Parts: sequence; structure tokens; C-alpha cells
Amino acid sequence: MVFTVTPLYALPVAAIYLILWVRVSAMRSATHVSFGDGGNIDLLRRIRQHGNCAEWTTFVLILMILAEGIGSSSLWLHICGTLLLIGRAAHPFGMLADNAGDPLRYVGNGTNMLAAIIAMVCIGAAVPAMLNG
Repeated sequence: MVFTVTPLYALPVAAIYLILWVRVSAMRSATHVSFGDGGNIDLLRRIRQHGNCAEWTTFVLILMILAEGIGSSSLWLHICGTLLLIGRAAHPFGMLADNAGDPLRYVGNGTNMLAAIIAMVCIGAAVPAMLNG
């Protein structure tokens, strides 16, 4: 099976992941903190931006790969990928220490949750056909 949709979104999301990782590494170097956050709120924010990206990206891309692998509609896969990309681009800018309700944080979480749900529905819709052979 050749995957043609999911990789289109995996690549830019991986670039976002790497940018967030570089930001953590750069701040670790600047603050001389090898492990944890050293009580530095800015480093903690960058760690969580990167961690949240890793958590959601892995989850949604696995669901997308599964959905694509069982032949789900490319339209729905593109919708999932677009939502994932929007969420991963918006979320880090919404993670503020003094404002847990920043709109970009809601956009990030909401779009990624919606992408996951759509992929889950795509997978769930194919299950009856797979069970019946």
C-alpha cells in the first residue's frame, strides 16, 4: 500500500515538531538546564509546546495512517491533515503562562481533537465491512 495523503501532512507537522525541539534545546543551552525546567517558566512553556506537539501529532498521524490504509476517503484525510496542521501551527502561540484560555490554544486543541474524531469515524465506518470479509 502506498500512502499518498498522510505524508503530505506528516512532513510539515514534522518540521513544526523540529522547530519546537530546537527552541527547547536552544533555551536549555542558554539557561544551562540539562534536565527538567530548572524553575524557568519560559523553558517549561517551550517544553510543553514541544511535548504537546509530540503527543497530538503522533496520535492523529497514527489514526490517519490507519484510516488511509483501510481506504478511507482522501477528502476526509485531507480535512484531518489540514486540521492537524492548523492546530500544530496555532497551539504553541496560545500556550501562555498567564492565560490558559488564549484563543490560539483553543484553536490548537479544538482542531486536533476534531481531526482525531474524524479519523476515528473513518476507521469506525470501515470496521463492519472488514468484519464481514
